[in-house]
Amino acid sequence: MIQVQDLLSAKPGGHWSIAPDAKVIEALRLMAQKNVGALMVMKDGRLVGMLSERDYARKVALMGKTPVETPVSDIMASPVVTVTLDQTLEDCMTIMTEKRMRHLPVVNGERVVGLLSIGDLVKAVIQEQQETIQRLYNRF
Repeated sequence: MIQVQDLLSAKPGGHWSIAPDAKVIEALRLMAQKNVGALMVMKDGRLVGMLSERDYARKVALMGKTPVETPVSDIMASPVVTVTLDQTLEDCMTIMTEKRMRHLPVVNGERVVGLLSIGDLVKAVIQEQQETIQRLYNRF
């Protein structure tokens, strides 16, 4: 059974964050620069929210606000749903499906240790299926 720690070890290191008092335009620039669709919102080393491109589209662009003036805290999702290192791939898939989320922070105690995307989960499922097919093929 694949655990969150296995998923994280298969990813390149690094996850990106922004402060809640930063302006949305700064978050958009960081997401574009790092080629990511979401950022963790951190204050004093603690995870306080999540900000995604979807949040921007629905809570800024469609509402007539400006990204230059709007702080991240106004549009971030909070409280944040997280997973721990010992949870399973299936746990993550269930949470993302039920909560309609595309990004899931990983914590170890109070410390953020990574971020999983729906793409990470799909990649792991495909790899697991390919390995199962190969094992079955090799048996015959």
